[in-house]
Amino acid sequence: MQQSDNEPAAINVVLWQYAKNGSDSERWIRSLSPNERERAATYRFERDRTSFIAGRYLLRQVLGVHTETQPDKVVLLADAYGKLTVEGRDRLQFSLSNADGLVAVAITSECERVGIDCERADAEIEAAALESYCSPDERRWLDQLPAGERPRAAVALWTLKESQLKALGVGLRQDPRSVAFSWQDGIPVLVQSAEPGRQWHHRLLESGSRHVVALAVRCQSGAPGIRLRMFQDESRPSE
Repeated sequence: MQQSDNEPAAINVVLWQYAKNGSDSERWIRSLSPNERERAATYRFERDRTSFIAGRYLLRQVLGVHTETQPDKVVLLADAYGKLTVEGRDRLQFSLSNADGLVAVAITSECERVGIDCERADAEIEAAALESYCSPDERRWLDQLPAGERPRAAVALWTLKESQLKALGVGLRQDPRSVAFSWQDGIPVLVQSAEPGRQWHHRLLESGSRHVVALAVRCQSGAPGIRLRMFQDESRPSE
């Protein structure tokens, strides 16, 4: 599908609040590849195993729609850093994140890079951790906030950084302090990165749950249009 010169590039974001009791995980796992099933079996705790399975299940459902392929037939390839691509679909960019009951997928064929991250809004971040991922300016910004707003702002800052590092394809192998943000009219703006430029766009998205969701996109054509929807597992048997 060709993008009109007058239309912004489109980013599709899909969020799924899955059941954490794992009762459906045996059905979800049937869509996964043999390698993914083997990896799922290595998780020690059922919560982590269910989270991984739910993430790959949603990713395959979304990719199946975009490639017109059965979810279990989608061939995923991983590079040396673990970044996933779809075999034969070089233009298709996507990113996956999951955190304690929520899975988020961002996908586009009209932008050069995309990254998404989600975290619990009430996650506790210790002072030492803040030092390890915040720039001096970011620390000053957090310190100036009212005490009640500081914890969620710290989580938002972390999700923004991780979404950017995912978009770059490096993840946490790169120092989070190499990426820094400021705010303009309530919108996060990248002020420091290995790939700076006006083509980067960042948003904090409404999740409909107790999670913070951050999106990072590099798009030459300007700010993309974000299509956000909640996933409904239509393959679930009727009760």
